[in-house]
Amino acid sequence: MVETLSTIVDVVAEDEQSALLKAQEMYGNEQVVLYPDDFIDTQFNIFQ
Repeated sequence: MVETLSTIVDVVAEDEQSALLKAQEMYGNEQVVLYPDDFIDTQFNIFQ
């Protein structure tokens, strides 16, 4: 089962790549935390 959570984070950067890296760093440093209210979807998969 895969649950998807999503939120929008404002990032100031010179380009898309820098913005992505900054957002990933913020998430890794727990500056961005996803909560149950951020729930979007549940997907069920079969693995063999």
